[in-house]
Amino acid sequence: MATIDAPDAAALEAHCRRIAERARRAAIDLADLPAAKKAAALRAAAARIRADAGEILAANRIDVAAAPGYGLSPAAVDRLMLDAGRVEAIAAGVAAVAALPDPVGEVIEESTRPNGLVVRKLRVPLGVVFFVYESRPNVTADAAAVALASGNAILLRGGKEAAHSSARIVESMRQAIAESGLPADCVQLIDTADRAAVGAFLQMDDLVDIAIPRGGEALIRRVCAEARMPVLKHFSGNCHVYVDRAADLAMAEAITVNSKCQRMGVCNAAESLLVHRDVAAAFLPGVAAALAAHGVEIVGDEATRALVPAAGPATEADWDTEFLGPKISVAVVDSLDAAIDHVNRHGSRHTDTIVTGDQRAADRFVARVDTAVALINASTRFNDGAELGLGAEIGISTDKLHARGPCGTRELTTYKYVVTGTGQTRS
Repeated sequence: MATIDAPDAAALEAHCRRIAERARRAAIDLADLPAAKKAAALRAAAARIRADAGEILAANRIDVAAAPGYGLSPAAVDRLMLDAGRVEAIAAGVAAVAALPDPVGEVIEESTRPNGLVVRKLRVPLGVVFFVYESRPNVTADAAAVALASGNAILLRGGKEAAHSSARIVESMRQAIAESGLPADCVQLIDTADRAAVGAFLQMDDLVDIAIPRGGEALIRRVCAEARMPVLKHFSGNCHVYVDRAADLAMAEAITVNSKCQRMGVCNAAESLLVHRDVAAAFLPGVAAALAAHGVEIVGDEATRALVPAAGPATEADWDTEFLGPKISVAVVDSLDAAIDHVNRHGSRHTDTIVTGDQRAADRFVARVDTAVALINASTRFNDGAELGLGAEIGISTDKLHARGPCGTRELTTYKYVVTGTGQTRS
């Protein structure tokens, strides 16, 4: 792809429009592509990523070396960094998407009218996706794979922190796509770092069908404010673990520690722990010690600090914060309904789990908590496309329309009505 460095506004807009027009043509070519051809292209892309692992890692080292200059936190550097295992996981994720059923062409509903017209509601691709995201090289491949598998063209606008890594991954994928006989322009990495390019694409509702921002709150709010097309939002992950009065406390400790500590800098890591007052004295000292062993700072309410002297006081802002690091807020609640109220007041509608042996409590929590993914007796870390059987994901939507939770191939489709007659005319 041609590059552009410091364009004036008119040149930048024209450049972006040419990119979007190529994506639109590619999307039309993908619309009726057989599932086998898309799957073959994705398998080829996975193989190419594996073959190019050395070059991808070399590009990633450039990004990691530059990370301090961008002021990245340790959690952000961890998300940015690749090693051989992570590159293999990227390739495996692409291959996993290739193995999924093709959602395109699925008959959602079918009926025959009294006049003989056959009415079918068919699943079809969205078209062109503009995906804006921050420094996660694996997200580049995941998003491209999910888009291609669902028959969409994608415009990737990654963060500058991962620019070299993303460019090298896209180069491998485009080569495999082209060699498979598909339009390489169905996957394009925006080739200018100018922030105005984002605004330009967000005005192109004649060419771009949906915008998907995945990153910090400021990025998402900007996209929502400027986009002239629908936006699928991946907002923050202020995720909760609630330990009910009927919880198995050993299980609750394991789930809490895993939810918080298995990988702290990700959106499905737990940021808040709620504990029923009836089990707080038996549970909190032990789980606090387990969290402290992982270097996690605890801030809590008065009841928590009475049981965990090392805990600091939680501010009102702490209950609303996605820490993305070694800190967790803890509150003791008087009832299941108090826990539900706390989650609904402070949560981000991302992921929340209850630990309980009481099915009625679990059912009430799941029904009343306003969240994209509610879990029962399981870690919040399972809110993930691969873990839930979607293959890779393009994001975890905290919206309610048109998709919610992990967004895989099916979530990048819409539908159209196809009506077949035998010469009927309307009187």
